[in-house]
Amino acid sequence: MMRFLLFLLLGASAPVLAQAPKLELPKLEVSVNRVELDALHMYEVDATGTVAAPLPKVWRILTGYERMAEFVPDMESCKVLSRNGNEVIVEQFGVARFLFMTKSIHLIVRATEQPMSSIDISLISGDMKHYESHWELIPVPETGGTKVVYSGKLIPNFYVPGILGAKMIRGDIERMMSAVLARLDRREDAK
Repeated sequence: MMRFLLFLLLGASAPVLAQAPKLELPKLEVSVNRVELDALHMYEVDATGTVAAPLPKVWRILTGYERMAEFVPDMESCKVLSRNGNEVIVEQFGVARFLFMTKSIHLIVRATEQPMSSIDISLISGDMKHYESHWELIPVPETGGTKVVYSGKLIPNFYVPGILGAKMIRGDIERMMSAVLARLDRREDAK
């Protein structure tokens, strides 16, 4: 359901993680908290994982917005509407699924890039009452890899079951973040 929302600006697929040189990478850590904000349910999300891929490769994949629909499950299309310096306006269409319901989602977001460091995302318009997120990329000198840190706040503009909402969002985020980390670490196909 919310996996589409988490990865508004990321690519993901489910290939096997590339083998790290006998160094165990930290496992994915995810937390989701539901908080009340002006009688609305806001979800605060934090996720962290580490990949063996070097920072330039991670940056290239995470900012390849036009290719996201190729590997983000439930994302039907992603199009760059404009780019002005480090600001990118992106339009996305996708689907949120929970239980037996399906909800089409259309979003226009602003991505503000700090090259090789972070991406801040904010909602311009679409099927959310509130959406903001921050991606931070931290080099890991010991392995040559990259630590990927995500934090976000969202208020859906559609019904999310109160008691199950945080649990459902957490499951979706774990699945999607795992897929993104796998995509970041994937060995490129020989051409």
